[in-house]
Amino acid sequence: MKFRPLGERALVKVVEREETTASGIVLPDTAKEKPQTAEVIAVGDADEVEVSEGDVVVFAKYSGTEFTLDGEDYMILDADDILGVVEE
Repeated sequence: MKFRPLGERALVKVVEREETTASGIVLPDTAKEKPQTAEVIAVGDADEVEVSEGDVVVFAKYSGTEFTLDGEDYMILDADDILGVVEE
């Protein structure tokens, strides 16, 4: 199934990473902060959204709408909630 965001929105997949403390203890999901990094899967109005598919972005902490599509977890973010692009 395909999904195309409307307007000034982007469909993203949250980038999960394993977090460990300085002493090497792996933190369980309940102790982790909500991730704020995601990969852009699709964009709505490309003229207004300044990111493109495949970009890794940082978004505002409590933003977006989470949903599941074909067993995968995604988020829809407003363009204003995207704070920047991670460049390597």
